[in-house]
Amino acid sequence: MNRSRIALLLLVLLMLSGAYYGYKSLQTSTQETTSAPNIVPTPEFVSDSAYAFIAKQVTFGPRVPNSAAQKQCGDWIVNKMKSYGLQVSTQPFVANRYDGKKLGGVNIIASYNPSAAKRILIAAHWDARSMADKDSVRKNEPIDAANDGASGVGVMIELARVLAQTQDKPAVGVDFVFFDLEDHGEPEDYSGEHKPNSWALGSQHWAANLVPANYRPYYGILLDMVGGKGAMFPHEGTSMQYAPGIVRSIWATAADLGYSNLFVDQDAFGISDDHTAVNEIAKIQMIDMIDLRAVNGGFEFGSFHHTHADNLANIDKSTLKAVGQTLLQVLYRE
Repeated sequence: MNRSRIALLLLVLLMLSGAYYGYKSLQTSTQETTSAPNIVPTPEFVSDSAYAFIAKQVTFGPRVPNSAAQKQCGDWIVNKMKSYGLQVSTQPFVANRYDGKKLGGVNIIASYNPSAAKRILIAAHWDARSMADKDSVRKNEPIDAANDGASGVGVMIELARVLAQTQDKPAVGVDFVFFDLEDHGEPEDYSGEHKPNSWALGSQHWAANLVPANYRPYYGILLDMVGGKGAMFPHEGTSMQYAPGIVRSIWATAADLGYSNLFVDQDAFGISDDHTAVNEIAKIQMIDMIDLRAVNGGFEFGSFHHTHADNLANIDKSTLKAVGQTLLQVLYRE
């Protein structure tokens, strides 16, 4: 074979090789583009800060109705949200407990970017259970409620701090609603006449008397027990009844961030919580991000629930981080 033919053959082989590797590179690039999660830049959710906000609530003592701790903690929440530049209003109300006793409550509403047309509702309850009815000791004493109450509040205040202090803001407005009197329903051993809707009294009042008036957010997210060790967040049943698409979207966002070990792709039972009245009375789609533990093929509340074990030792900063960072990603994707 002469030199010219050899040179021509080498040229052809080189061209074919380049085409092959170019095709493989393009194929790989296309696969990576297709499979990469849609992560948008967000500020950092600081779990240490959220934990400090939880601890502060606990220092006031149990936030039960008609107590000094309730007044002190409510004032602190209002002042804290105002310090971050949010527009804050309160909604005092009186509700009847399951046994007819009148309880005084205060819902707190704090709006970030109040001029934005598209709005997201994020809520939690800020009261504490007035009895440890699932405990074996001191059953008639109120609990710290570090997770069942204070954790959601701590996450919300940290979100407000982050949104206020970051330069790159999300396009949406956010309304933080702190519901009072969520946790004063019938005790475990109650033998009196059953009263429907004895739980979530503050959200029932707010849903029937919306603040702001004619409020229509895009959707709502309820945070309930979002700071516990070993937390698990399945698809809560009432949320799947009223807003399944929102549940799946938020859980997919958590998975994109690597939190699918907490936000599990499983359906759980439905509960009556603050989102119930928001869905049924206010007709606002709202989901419940709530800790329900896998037990014997089903789900149950954690062993701390409505006991004195619901204290600061029960709080895990990694759980707070997963919840807070997921919520920021949700807001910045809107």
